[in-house]
Amino acid sequence: MLVRAGQIIGEGSNCPIGAHDPSAHAEMVALRAAAQAVGSYRLLDTTLYVTLEPCAMCAGAMVHARVKRLVFAARDPKAGAAGSVFNIVQHPALNHSVECEEGVLAEECSALLKGFFKARR
Repeated sequence: MLVRAGQIIGEGSNCPIGAHDPSAHAEMVALRAAAQAVGSYRLLDTTLYVTLEPCAMCAGAMVHARVKRLVFAARDPKAGAAGSVFNIVQHPALNHSVECEEGVLAEECSALLKGFFKARR
């Protein structure tokens, strides 16, 4: 969910399989929806809330969109790009840095993620 000034401007959920789109991660879907809603790819002064630490693709898109802040619950030790494996959102060579807050509702989100993946197996 992407929020600006207390208003949700974009939401998304993972749908790469159903959409036949490898880029259809929840973050990407929310960023696209928000860009359409505000009429600009620059999503200044926004906060993106997600359960799992974003991957490199999503982190890169956040930097390009100029997202101000990222809040996520659980780290992704296999593909996380906000500090776990890479830190794209705060890489000094890039033209924008995203503020990060992690661990928000970590236990609750971890339980949701575990339940989701258990049901898929």
